Amino acid sequence: MVAIQITRSIAIDSTELEESFTRSTGPGGQHVNTTDSAVMLRFDVANSPNLPDAVKQRLSIIAGTRMTNQGVLVLRSEGARSQLINRQEVRQRLIDLIIEATIVPKRRRATKPTKGSKVRRVDAKVRRSAIKAGRGKVRE
Repeated sequence: MVAIQITRSIAIDSTELEESFTRSTGPGGQHVNTTDSAVMLRFDVANSPNLPDAVKQRLSIIAGTRMTNQGVLVLRSEGARSQLINRQEVRQRLIDLIIEATIVPKRRRATKPTKGSKVRRVDAKVRRSAIKAGRGKVRE
């Protein structure tokens, strides 16, 4: 039972991660046809006791289609020919996603445009209108 430290306050237990191994796609010769080097990692976000609810919600938004309807995050790595490297990469991607979900976005404060910006916008429109008006038909 090894804990994976994400932040100072968040650590997930390695027993919460479910890894399965399959054959990678693409080129690689005879060796790739006999080894299961691709890694598929499944992490049940919805039922994880170690993640706060706010992080779970942001993680489901960030994950997008990688999150199932049941709240399971599915990540796949097959970039390297080595199973060990693929396992490290997929775990690092999970850690990066959770770290990104811990960041609380700043609330946008609605503001009105300044008087100067309104004047500049109208002046630009008047100038552009004059340029286009000059492109009219030639009068005799």
